[in-house]
Amino acid sequence: MSLGPTQKSRHTSLSEINVTPLVDVMLVLLIIFMVTAPMLQQGIDVNLPREAAGNLDPSRERLIVTLAKNERIYLNDRRMDLPELEQTLRQAAATTKEVFLRADKDIPYGLVVKTIAVIKQAGIERLGIVTVPADEDGKRSPS
Repeated sequence: MSLGPTQKSRHTSLSEINVTPLVDVMLVLLIIFMVTAPMLQQGIDVNLPREAAGNLDPSRERLIVTLAKNERIYLNDRRMDLPELEQTLRQAAATTKEVFLRADKDIPYGLVVKTIAVIKQAGIERLGIVTVPADEDGKRSPS
């Protein structure tokens, strides 16, 4: 006959798992999903053409319109004004339908829009905007 607790009864462990923290985490996740679900945008299915982006042909003559920081306009390093640019591009439109536009980031937006309008009026069908590639952080690469 023993008067104190037995060896077996002192070391019994709980065999049940406490699910309260699990339920708390699941409720928080449910609330997060309910809040963010309406913010998801609906997509539109579009079948895009497949084309490998190859390197540009360096032997082909390119028309590059440059808008410098001092608001001067250049076509392939030759300075000109907007009417002269339109006339030159009209003549060039017979052989090429592609122009690249390089614009300094500090020039007025209105000048960029006017230049794009002149390029389109000259009969150019394809306009490429030249930019500096950004790093993965979103910062500009050093020039």
